[in-house]
Amino acid sequence: MHKISMLLIAVTAFAVLTSTNLIAKDKLTVILGTATPGGGFPVYGAALAETINHFDPSLDLQTRNTKGSTENVPLLEAGELDIALVQGDVAREIFSRTSTSSVKLKIITAMYSTPGMFAVRADSPYRGISDLIGKPVAFGARGSGLVLLARYVLEGIGLDQDRNFKAIYLDSAGDGPAMVIDGRAAALWGGGVGWPGFDAVAKSPAGARFIVPTADEIKSILAKYSFLSQLTVPAGSYPGQHSPISSVGSWSFVLARSTLSDDVAYRLARALHLGESALGARLIQARETTAVNTIAAAPRMELIHPGVLRFFREIELLR
Repeated sequence: MHKISMLLIAVTAFAVLTSTNLIAKDKLTVILGTATPGGGFPVYGAALAETINHFDPSLDLQTRNTKGSTENVPLLEAGELDIALVQGDVAREIFSRTSTSSVKLKIITAMYSTPGMFAVRADSPYRGISDLIGKPVAFGARGSGLVLLARYVLEGIGLDQDRNFKAIYLDSAGDGPAMVIDGRAAALWGGGVGWPGFDAVAKSPAGARFIVPTADEIKSILAKYSFLSQLTVPAGSYPGQHSPISSVGSWSFVLARSTLSDDVAYRLARALHLGESALGARLIQARETTAVNTIAAAPRMELIHPGVLRFFREIELLR
């Protein structure tokens, strides 16, 4: 009797193990490119992967650190990534290619809006962008789209990143906050709500002050670069930030390689839509990751992946 019981246990254990392996094999692996550790993209990517994997267990979305937006685009074009996070100004350059047929990378979802800002120590004397001229400024990781946003913002008011500032380009986005906190840099450039670099400076003993273009400077920037938008960081987004902050920026996107199937894009869109509230609960800036915002932020509907459009029509967001 004992031998029979042991045999049954062994058979059951084998069946469970075999079933588990079949389920694992049935999962479809999707590779998501993010950016260097310490920045906002890896944090967002982790939350995105957790949400999608929960709401569609048939998918296995795996994150991969990269140098950021400017590396993600060629990796997508080479088919080395399935989807990737791409900052708005880098995405805009893709979307503005001469014809729709030449735009191979397609939108899976809009991520969040990114108003650009400088963070300085609250006990520093710096109050405006002009105060930072000639000072060491950490503009971010070399491959980050935020560096490109800074260039547009500064050129819009007649300044140059490299000529007018002692520009610091980081190997890892996570290195920037410490440089401001210990005084090696006067300011850290970044953007948006929930950005880890700003959060670190704001939580340091000295705290943070945020510097953005003045109202007149915003007008000049938007006159020169109409593809940028005036955006607001709500009060209380960072420790010690008691008032809303108005600046300029753009929407970032999750883009897909040209050969990503309609079925996979559909499943990603469906999981994201089902998980909108859960994703927003995981990460404050991800509250903007919605189907409605994707439709609003996309420069043209044909830039959204056909599989995503099929899902949007299914839930009657589009006709």
